[in-house]
Amino acid sequence: MTAAFPATRLRRTRTHEWSRRLHRQTVLSPADLIWPLFVIDGEGVEQPVASLPGVSRWSVDLLLDRVGEASELGIPCVALFPNTPAGLRSEAAEEAWNPDNLICQAVRAIRDRYGDSIGVICDVALDPYTSHGQDGLLDEHGYVANDATLEALVKQSLNQVAAGTDIVAPSDMMDGRVGAIRQALEDAGHANIQIMSYAAKYASAFYGPFRDAVGSGDRLKGDKRTYQLDAGNSDEAMREIALDIAEGADSVMVKPGLAYLDIIRMARDRFDVPVFAYQVSGEYALIEAGVAANVGDREALVMEKLTAFKRAGCAGVLTYYAPFAARILNG
Repeated sequence: MTAAFPATRLRRTRTHEWSRRLHRQTVLSPADLIWPLFVIDGEGVEQPVASLPGVSRWSVDLLLDRVGEASELGIPCVALFPNTPAGLRSEAAEEAWNPDNLICQAVRAIRDRYGDSIGVICDVALDPYTSHGQDGLLDEHGYVANDATLEALVKQSLNQVAAGTDIVAPSDMMDGRVGAIRQALEDAGHANIQIMSYAAKYASAFYGPFRDAVGSGDRLKGDKRTYQLDAGNSDEAMREIALDIAEGADSVMVKPGLAYLDIIRMARDRFDVPVFAYQVSGEYALIEAGVAANVGDREALVMEKLTAFKRAGCAGVLTYYAPFAARILNG
């Protein structure tokens, strides 16, 4: 029971900076951050993403410097996303399991230079490889075929693991994909490969800049509402998370992050697995637009939002601001 004023003055502990730090309940560190990086074909190529100010696509040789930067800043792992050349995209997404695709080239290069000193997460979904921009294979009616897609996702996952990835992160939202991937990993002797499942991925308006970055936005035919979650549903998100955990997910992702803090908190309270959030491209772009419009200081806006994710219960945050935030946190 709290004593009444003036015996209790809650402002006492806020009077000095040292005291505010001493009493801070939620603490953010570089170890809470994951840096998403976009990979592009070529050599010596940095290609800025117009809809994501300050974010670029990198050829593998330059990507290695970004990975080294992450390691030096104390960021524990990076997440890789390819911008597959147009000529390699197809209806059946065969490039996803090509052992020499952009992602596999990048993972092998990271392993060759940095060994096991930094973790690598690979996205498992077909949209960077399909000519139609959907996360799965289409049937004769144009519907994303769940079970046929599972076979493709398994091949994609095993291909990434063979290249040296540590974590496969299925973001496709097909039913049963975590179980199928987990069984395939076990059968292939990869018992220690983690699955970070995008278990609660919503059909969101915040994904536009990301789709530009991976080159799937102008190819997308239709939308993704038949497999991604409806923004009005929370109970369904809990069912998705429960199923993915039962099928073998080691951690789960809520995407987008800021608009779904309630989902993060519900998941953290209900399930005994780490919950991560993706501060998605649209959220990043909104902050940058706000800074440009003089809404607020970039450092203050970024750190407040990242702290909100941690306060909601996140084990970590996948964010394009990872190196920026890590430098601030490192002083």
